[in-house]
Amino acid sequence: MAETTTRPLVVGPDSGPEAPFPLKMEGKVISGFGRGSKELGIPTANLPVDSSQTPWIDNTRSGVYFGWASLSLPVSHPDRIAPPPSSGAGPAQPHLEFQLYPMVMSIGYNPFYKNTVRSAEVHVLHKFSADFYDAHMRLLILGFVREEKDYKSLEALVADINTDCDVARTSLARDRWAPPKALTPGAETDGVLDAKWLVEPLPKA
Repeated sequence: MAETTTRPLVVGPDSGPEAPFPLKMEGKVISGFGRGSKELGIPTANLPVDSSQTPWIDNTRSGVYFGWASLSLPVSHPDRIAPPPSSGAGPAQPHLEFQLYPMVMSIGYNPFYKNTVRSAEVHVLHKFSADFYDAHMRLLILGFVREEKDYKSLEALVADINTDCDVARTSLARDRWAPPKALTPGAETDGVLDAKWLVEPLPKA
């Protein structure tokens, strides 16, 4: 069983993601195992692992990845960003259908819990005020952090996940790994990453 060790806090070259990245994944957020918030204090959003919708996933090694998530939150959700007030110089800006957040995620079986079904569990690096089950989520996966591991204790697992979060934040703070500020209101880094797919409107029903 793995013990936590000191790890580099930056993944990938400063020049940007390398093949096979970026990888794309999307779907509606579904119920998971119900232990992210309760046992770990690290809430996760689950997406279906479906090779008919995500062809690359069957041949992708299990482990921890990082990148950007976008969420189409319902209008009633307290974390949905309101349009900026009109200055009177033109029409008010509409609600953003998708909001972008940095994320870290696991794809695999989580050996500590002995899962028998492969899962995709996403930890969005934002403290939400309410759940968002059934919201449409898109993922732009930019890099691989580490292999999945077993642990001697829950505390060791949580410590490694917290390091994963630090790795994601630090790695995504570089301009070739971050979207332009126009797509991420309030972000510190004005990046050049092509993230337009994350905010494309959903097809009309």
